[in-house]
Parts: sequence; C-alpha cells; structure tokens
Amino acid sequence: MDAARILVADDDREIASAIEKLLIMEGYEVIKAYNGLEALDALVSSQVHLIILDIMMPKMDGLTTMMKVRDSKNIPIILLSAKSEDSDKILGLSMGADDYVTKPFNPQELVARVKSQLRRYLQLGDKDSVNSTTKLTVGGLCMDLEKAELTVDGEQVKLTAKEFKILEFLMRNAGNVFSAEQIYERVWQEQAFSVENTVMVHIRRIREKIEINPKEPKYLKVVWGIGYKIEKI
Repeated sequence: MDAARILVADDDREIASAIEKLLIMEGYEVIKAYNGLEALDALVSSQVHLIILDIMMPKMDGLTTMMKVRDSKNIPIILLSAKSEDSDKILGLSMGADDYVTKPFNPQELVARVKSQLRRYLQLGDKDSVNSTTKLTVGGLCMDLEKAELTVDGEQVKLTAKEFKILEFLMRNAGNVFSAEQIYERVWQEQAFSVENTVMVHIRRIREKIEINPKEPKYLKVVWGIGYKIEKI
C-alpha cells in the first residue's frame, strides 16, 4: 500500500514540526493541525491512518476532538500530554485513545508506538472502510448488522453484545487467525493484559450457539498456539 498518512495535531508548532520531520524520515506522509477544529477538518478532506493528538489545544481540546472522531472513525489515536499522572492516562485511554505518550517524549519511542498502532490497525483491517456492508455471510452464517441479528442455516441465534462483536470481527476477516489479545483489543477497545481466559469463554459460548457439534466445529476454529479464526466456507 501507499505510505500511511498521519495527522499530527498540536498547537505548539515547533513540536508539530519536529514530529513531522521524525515521521517523514520513517517514510510516512504527514498532515499538521494546530487545534481540534483544524484536525477534524483535515479528517474530512484526507484519508488518515493514525492521529497524534495533543490534549491541551485551543478552540477544541484533544479529548473533545477524540470523542468526535470516535463517533465515526476507528483509526488509532495516540494522545500527547504534558501530564504524567496515571489518572490522566486512564481517562484518555477510557475515552477512546489507543496509546498515551507523555511530553517530553523520546523520539524513537514515539516512532515505535506509531509503528505498533499502524501494524495492528492495518493487519486487523480498516473497520471504517468495511462498515458500508450491512450483511456478512460465511457458509450458513448470516449476520445482519443493521438489525444486529445472526442466523445459522436460516435459524435465528441470540448472541450477547460482546459475542456479536467478536463474531462480526472474525467473519469480516474470515480465514485469518487472530490471537486472544488481538481480538480483545479490537472488541473491548482497551489494552489486553492476561485476557486469554476471558476471550476463550466467549469463544466457547459462541461455538455452543452456532455449531451443530461444538467439539468438532465447522466455523469457529482454534489454531493451537496462535489463536482463533472463522473458517472460509
């Protein structure tokens, strides 16, 4: 694919320019904005793959900007802040940020975090670009996203909200294997720490609902030592 495009939003023009130079050296395209309103305008006019967003900005602060972005887009957001307290980090992450970097930051650490977020985002697929479809079908599984309904061989099956999101993600990416951590981070929208059992329980419940014989699954399969996938049928 072409170079990933990164939006850098910071009212400190020197910091914005320094980040721009850093990212260009890594082969990325960069768009700059100096407040939240400019950042939102940039998202309308350009396709962006990641946002580096300063929290303290005029006209519209970073947290408000992030919430508006999250209304329609799922692209990675890295928050920048001069505050280092855990409470500020937790607030930012709980409101929808994918990562949090404290100023002054190590340039190579910021680059590493950018690469990590882009790798996860591009590997798992651009959710925004595929949301235009309203139905997903894999074999006898048919998911109606508008009605939030699943049928298996024509019979409606009731799933919890989390089960539905897990199955939707795996069906969108049928044939691809994802670890428990990848599934958790995409569905729960938070960093994964010791989540194998949590994901495994949800997978087991989904299997019991969609498989004729859960012990010999047709659709939802375990790839031992790696993760889970929906089999392409």
